[in-house]
Amino acid sequence: MTTPDQAVSAAAAAAGPWAAAPPGTRAATLTAVADALEAARAELVALADEESHLGETRLNGELTRTTFQLRLFADEVRAGGFHDVRIDRPDPDWPSGPRPDLRRYRTAAGPVLVFAASNFPFAFSVAGGDTASAWAAGCPVVVKAHPGHPRLSRRTAELIAAVVPDGVFGLIEGEQEGVEALRHPAIAAAAFTGSQRGGLALARIAADRPEPIPFYGELGSVNPAVVTAGAAKARAEEIAKGYAGSLTLGAGQFCTNPGLLFVPAGDGIVDRIAELVGAVPAAPMLNDRIESGYLETAGTLAGRPGVRRLVWADGPGPRLLTMGLADFAADKDVAGEECFGPLGLIVTYERLADVTVLLSSLPGQLTTSLHGEEEEAPELADLTGVLAGRSGRVLWNQWPTGVSVTHAMQHGGPFPATTTPATTSVGTAAIERFLRPVTYQGWPQEFLPPPLRDDNPWGVPQQVN
Repeated sequence: MTTPDQAVSAAAAAAGPWAAAPPGTRAATLTAVADALEAARAELVALADEESHLGETRLNGELTRTTFQLRLFADEVRAGGFHDVRIDRPDPDWPSGPRPDLRRYRTAAGPVLVFAASNFPFAFSVAGGDTASAWAAGCPVVVKAHPGHPRLSRRTAELIAAVVPDGVFGLIEGEQEGVEALRHPAIAAAAFTGSQRGGLALARIAADRPEPIPFYGELGSVNPAVVTAGAAKARAEEIAKGYAGSLTLGAGQFCTNPGLLFVPAGDGIVDRIAELVGAVPAAPMLNDRIESGYLETAGTLAGRPGVRRLVWADGPGPRLLTMGLADFAADKDVAGEECFGPLGLIVTYERLADVTVLLSSLPGQLTTSLHGEEEEAPELADLTGVLAGRSGRVLWNQWPTGVSVTHAMQHGGPFPATTTPATTSVGTAAIERFLRPVTYQGWPQEFLPPPLRDDNPWGVPQQVN
């Protein structure tokens, strides 16, 4: 088995050539990985189902997402806009003093360490979005496999290794091995999707290195959703069905699971949600550790002051609790914690203004959602501002599960939802995490990187001043 030092050293040796490879070469490699995964679809989905229990329908969809995002990043490499090339011609009359020839662009940061996630064995794992975006930036990748799907990880790694240049990809396994790789001086950045506890421990290691590195941790959140009185009156059935479906999708094992719902007190929507959630059968969870964590967290929350059980399935089935806004506010540090699994907490309120005040004091979230009516807009201005201030993605009359892989997606939010709120781990902007800016001053054309030359052999967009 490859050691961390072997994998990182190989990545370091490949870093220069891979960053300097023409866009067509890098794009073709990303496409080749997508093709290899697609050709092995039946085998990979069967392996993933055996290890994750997520079902072939879900896993086929996830594999399609994975190959799509590899090809999407290949398109980004060909377009080249992420290099953000800025060229300032010499100007002896520049107002602040004579300006020299300055040429700035963003280039690969260096070898990247990716910690694979458990709940998305394709899309956030060995060949997932972190890997694809780092490759697109010109960075070799070392992946620390997740123990939840080891055979799938190894087989995916074999398929990748057959189509990428030596050193551009490596796979390691083991918790201690991941820490060792994170401390390796050749690693330039790291990406992680998983628990808050694990992510923060790794973030501290990245920060405490002799040369600290960026650590892009996506740590999950409770993703509050608010239903206004007008929406509850106009669309109670639609909202109840939408929430029950989003809460229980994939056994609730999504970082965007809407675990916290605020609804008007005295409205029948709570009973209807309970009826719908109670009708959803239990589904297998990813592994015994996640199941035991779900049951323990749900049990703790159910025992807090003011909490009442609405649905309480045996085993890992869906569970639903409720409490009043005052009780939640008095216990928000516990009641507002994420429970990874199909547990929902409905908080009833009398005045929407009180919800606004409360939400402003909650920790950062990946998403927040507002279900309202357009005629309520004047009274929702403050709440809307609070929701945007506490999350990276704000939804109107929609539910947060299902993260579109596209150009405008933001999958990240204020701490502790993520360790680096200014970045996203989904969508084409994810490439920005693995780039660093460099300016060349006064250099001859033949020594400049291709994107900075006047003849622009890579054909990337240039802003010339």
